Parts: sequence; structure tokens; C-alpha cells
Amino acid sequence: MRHRSVADLMSPTAVSVQRGTPFKEIARLLDEFGITAVPVIEDHERPVGVVSEADLLRKQTSRDTSSVAEGLMSSPAIVAQPGWSVVRAARVMEKNRIKRLPVVDESGRLVGVISRRDLLQLFLRRDRAIQEEILEDVVTHTLGLPPSALTVEVTDGRVTLSGTVARKSLIPITLRLCESVDGVVDVIDRLVYDVDDSAAAKAGDRHV
Repeated sequence: MRHRSVADLMSPTAVSVQRGTPFKEIARLLDEFGITAVPVIEDHERPVGVVSEADLLRKQTSRDTSSVAEGLMSSPAIVAQPGWSVVRAARVMEKNRIKRLPVVDESGRLVGVISRRDLLQLFLRRDRAIQEEILEDVVTHTLGLPPSALTVEVTDGRVTLSGTVARKSLIPITLRLCESVDGVVDVIDRLVYDVDDSAAAKAGDRHV
């Protein structure tokens, strides 16, 4: 299975400002482009910080006399790389309580921006696309079963699995594989098994 990366979802054209960009110009850019933060770049387009809506509001409610990006920005800039998984990007955003990450290449040059809204695209995948990926990649290629072996139903990203697998130990593996498919919100387990290969088999427990 190929999981989409930051490069797949980011906005490749990033709005940015210089260290000396004034307060009002930053506010205008945030409003014009409908964004919540803007990276501050220096020579060779390397991000050195980020100015967010919160930074601008903080300036207005404090005695801070800074009126340009360099004095307003949060620094150093917390950045992502194009090859990151979207899960990694989401965790960095959550950990640092930010909504956008500048994306930099190997040389540290700004190549795009990824936002929470971009990450949400994963959960807008069509149910049919999710179903086909599970049947082809999980059921057929990974588990080595014919597509008809399991029934995969997808509604609004919620996957319902039903059918019979050879061994009980395959059930948690199958569930984890399905949960890792991009766009899956939840997996409902209705699988049964032929053989209980657990160390302490319980008679009659989900046995067909």
C-alpha cells in the first residue's frame, strides 16, 4: 500500500514574507489568501519563523512594540519535509498546537505549505476507492486471498469486514491493515475464523 505523503497534499505555492514585512501587510496577506499563518523567509528562501493570526493578536493586546515580521514571528520555524507521512505531519501539528507547517526540501528551501485542511483531504476519499484498495492491496496482495474471500463494505469511510479467515491470528492483522488505508475512519469487525491458533483457545469463541 502506498500512503500519501506531505508532497501529495501540500500547497506547492507558499505565501511568505520577509523579516522586514510590516504588520499591516502580513494581516492583509492572511485575509487575502484565507490562511492562518505565513512563513518568514531569509536568503535562499529558508524559513526562519512563522507569523500567525495569534502572533498578530498578541501584538495588539500587549505592550510589544514590534511592527515587522522579525519581531512578531515565532522562531525557529517548525517545518515538515515532502517525504513525511501525513500522520507524522499531523502529530507535529498537534504536539505544537499549530495549523500549518512550512515544507522544506533537503537544502532547507521553502517548497510549500501543508495545513490541517490539506490533511483532511485523506478523509474525503470516495468510499469506492477505499473499498478497491482494501480488496486489492490488503485482501489479495498482502493476505493472498481471492477478492471474494471477504466482504468489504465502506460507508462514509467506515469499513465493515465480514467473512471467514483461516486462522484467528489473522483477524487483528487484517484489521490493522485496513485501519492504515488512507481515508479509513473506523473498521467494524465481523470476521470469523476456521482455526483458533491462539495459545489458549476457548471452545466455541467465534468458531465457525
